[in-house]
This record gives sequence, C-alpha cells and structure tokens, in this order.
Amino acid sequence: MITKWTTKLRYLPYKDWPAEQIADIKQNINNSHWRLGYHIQPSSGLMNDPNGFSYFNNQWHLFYQSFPYGPVHGLKNWTHLTSKDLVNWQDHGPALLPGDAQDSHGAYSGSGIVVDDKLFLMYTGNVRDKDWVRHPKQDGAWLDKNNHLQKIATPLIDQVKSGFTDHFRDPQIIEHDGQYYCLIGARKKDDTGHVLVYQAPNVTGPWSYKTELKFTDEQMGYMIECPNLVFIDDKPVLIFCPQGISQDVLKHQNIYPNAYVVGEGFDWDKFEFSNPSTIKNLDEGFDVYATQAFNAPDGRVLSISWIGLPDTTYPSDVEGWAHCYSLVKELKLIGGQLYQQPVVENNQLVEATIDSKEISAQTKISAAVSGLEGTIKITTEEAEEIKIIIDAPNGKILVDRTKAGIPFATDFGTTRNAKVTKGIKQLDLYLDNTVFELYVNNGELVFTGRIFPQGKKFFVESDLPVTKQRLKKIY
Repeated sequence: MITKWTTKLRYLPYKDWPAEQIADIKQNINNSHWRLGYHIQPSSGLMNDPNGFSYFNNQWHLFYQSFPYGPVHGLKNWTHLTSKDLVNWQDHGPALLPGDAQDSHGAYSGSGIVVDDKLFLMYTGNVRDKDWVRHPKQDGAWLDKNNHLQKIATPLIDQVKSGFTDHFRDPQIIEHDGQYYCLIGARKKDDTGHVLVYQAPNVTGPWSYKTELKFTDEQMGYMIECPNLVFIDDKPVLIFCPQGISQDVLKHQNIYPNAYVVGEGFDWDKFEFSNPSTIKNLDEGFDVYATQAFNAPDGRVLSISWIGLPDTTYPSDVEGWAHCYSLVKELKLIGGQLYQQPVVENNQLVEATIDSKEISAQTKISAAVSGLEGTIKITTEEAEEIKIIIDAPNGKILVDRTKAGIPFATDFGTTRNAKVTKGIKQLDLYLDNTVFELYVNNGELVFTGRIFPQGKKFFVESDLPVTKQRLKKIY
C-alpha cells in the first residue's frame, strides 16, 4: 500500500496508474470486517460528497465524488449509481471523468436537473495552472437515457466573481418559472463565506451573476460549501456547510458543521428568506457533511449525506478505502423544525425480529422511552461499546463512542449531546457494522457516526425495553 501520498501521485492521470492498484485495494476490502451491509460505500479508494441526486428515466440517480486509487483527496471523478427504490443501488463505475481543459485537476461537487429527455449535470471543474494556482470553472454535462455522459467543453461560468477567492464551487441548479438558477458556495477576499446566485434562460447559458442569497444576518465563517435550497410545504430550507462559523452563531462539535436554516417565505426576485430561523445543526453526531437534498417529483424532499469529514483520517484508510453515505432521508417540517426520517422504502430491509442479546452487524434497534431514563449499549466481545444515555423527561441524550474501537478524530471529543424541548419519546438506531444513525422522535434529532471495533460480534445491553430487527445486506 502507498504510505506517502505526494501531490504528483494524487493528481496522476488515471491512465498512468498500474492496474494492480485498485485490485490490491479490493483484495484488502475483501478481507475487511469494517465494510458495510446496507449503506452506500466506495468499491475502492475514497468517497466524499454526494452529487447529482435526482430522478430521471424512471429511476433514482446519484453520483459519488471518488478518488479510486486510495483513501485520500486527489484527482476526483463522479461515479454513477442508479436505484429503483432508494435502497438497492447499482454501481455503474466512473462516469464523469476529469482531465479535460475545464476539469483538468478534478470533477468537483455539483447537482443535477432533468431537462426534456436528459439529465443535466452542473459541477465545479478544478483547474490548476503550472504554478499550482487554482482557477475553478462551473461546468456542464448531459446524461442520456442509456447512461451515456457527454461533457460540455466550454465552461458555463468561466471566472470567479470579482472580490472573491478561488474557493468558488458546488453549484446547485434549480428551475423556477422558466428560469434556471444556480447557487454557488464562495469565499470572499475578506475571508467571509457567502452563497452566490447566478441566472440563465437555459441550462447551458448564458449564465450571469444575479445576487447573493440572503438567508441570515449572521456571519457564516470563512467559506460556505455545498449549498442546497429546497422547499418544504412552500417554505425555503437551506442546507449548507459553513466552515469556520463562530460558536456564538452555531454551537457545533465537529471540525466543520453541516447546518440548515428555515424561512417562512421566499422572494424569488431578491433571493431572500423572510423571517429566517436561527442556524441549526443538521446532525448532532460525529461524521455528517456535504448533505445533498432536492425536491423529488413524487412530492417528497429527499436528502443523503456523506458520513465523513474533510481533513480527518479514519481507521479504514489503512485498507485503501474511506467513507460511506447515510440512508436516504425524507425531510419534513413540523412546527418549524426540520425532521429527517429514513425513507419508507428502508422497511424492505427488515428480515426478522431478534430475541437474543446477540445481534447482527446489521440491526435496527427501537425503543419507546417516553418518561424514562436509561442507557442503551452496543458492545462487542472485545469489551468495546457505543453508549446512548437517555434522560427522556428532560429531553437530553448523549452518545458516547469513547470505547467503541480504534479511536480517531479525538481532538473533537468522543461524545455528543443534544436536547429536544418536549422530551424524548422514541429512538430508532440503525447499526451497520461500523456506522450508526440514531433518530430521535422520528427524526427531530439525528446523531450519525462511524465506529471501528476490533470485535466481530455485537450485543445489546439496555435497561429500557427495546425491539431488535435484523436487516438485510445490499452487498
């Protein structure tokens, strides 16, 4: 395995890699006990931001940003997935490949929208010159019904807006009243984060700057990544990643947070939220970032998150692969609060009820905890544990992964806690070997994280009544 990743190696053209590099990674993956059963994971190398999440040609489409040759950030492609049910995914391999003039150093994040009988993809092309200065381009590509992808050679937006730095990326394309808009995360030269709005009569352009998205009066740190604007019950919801945001504006416990804000209304002329909420954490756990959401044609608002964080190493890196995605979630607004629930299609994963203390590595654990206090532990035969401490009457919950296996990202703590105002009534924990997703009160709060136990057997200890269901593997 490669132990020293130089810049030259990270950006080596795909054609220059030896064929055995990916074969070696896949061999390590075959021997890994950290792989997942029903969460999307890379076939090799690194997976990060979800991209192009959409519904087209009677199926769901999703792309994952990928560096297939190792667990590091390098020359990225978009690898294509399709699904009929948001649960079982077919991996079609790399589709949006880097290396042309408009994306010479990587196909970075973006989104998708259906136009007539094709899926249009808008993404950031990472371009660097001979002095390694970055010149980001906002690029386009078409996917037809045969899953054949054709890039547009000329960038849609060729230059960074005046007054902004080369941190200018992650376009989300949306349509309203026959006009197309894209939201771009950006860093101003005064080191403040913003979301810029561009407009075009057609997806291929011409694109022109319109305004900044106005969703808060607070300062949003030094950079906003992955802005996603969706509408739930006609109310605007912005999901975004404000890097460097002050703890006074958003209390957060990870290296970078994934956040959201809800408005009571939206002005399409000014691109402005009316009566926006405070900024809130999208996930109270350890490892969620770069969530992508869209208004699906069936009326639902769907999202999926990268379970991983930038600038963070994970124990699976030694095997040549890194990261995974969350379950697909449906987003709802209840009393102005964003709820995230695994889509109902996940019910098909349930195989059987488990009566024993020992559970499968793929298990859903549910507890009706109204009015109770207690602890739920997932343990292994190696005395490892992830612990959930519940104070239901006071609405407090704490998740502790201190002893859950090989430690990582400990600079940011090994516990997470949060509170709901009206008490805790229901918990649903999805365990998938080395990832967990904990949904509180049917999605009022979510705690997501990775664990890397050495043990291979799992057990449940609880002083609360729980039900346990074994879940299927999709791999």
